Amino acid sequence: MQAIHTLAAALVVASLSFVAVIAQAQTHATRDDATAMVRKGVAFVKANGKQKGYAEITSKQGQFRDRDLYLVVYGLDGTVHAHGANEKMVGKNLIDLKDVEGKPFVKERVELGTRQATFWQDYKFTNPVTKKIEPKQMYCERLDDTVVCGGVYRH
Repeated sequence: MQAIHTLAAALVVASLSFVAVIAQAQTHATRDDATAMVRKGVAFVKANGKQKGYAEITSKQGQFRDRDLYLVVYGLDGTVHAHGANEKMVGKNLIDLKDVEGKPFVKERVELGTRQATFWQDYKFTNPVTKKIEPKQMYCERLDDTVVCGGVYRH
């Protein structure tokens, strides 16, 4: 009888551990999620125009926010046109912004955007969910004179 109780307790612990892993995975977006959202954002801007598209991307209740994933749109000069996590950034030129390790990630992003139609970029940034600085991978697509990007945090 003791063995059955021990086995039952072990199964409960294992099940709870599995549920915790699943819950953790669901709180973080994946690279596929980022790619899909960027493509959806690009299509939305093309279909609805820049003004409506940028407003939807920036909106806290908009369709371009999912867990720790959100979109940003930068002009190729470094000016923010839309920002899904911080509307106060819209209209600011952040070309000289650096991450915690001194990487000029906005400058790098717009340079990549002038040379490539799509790309991934690595840097460190504050995760809006955990509020911690974490490694981030940003997927970007060029759209006219902008880059539309969405990133995932690597844990």
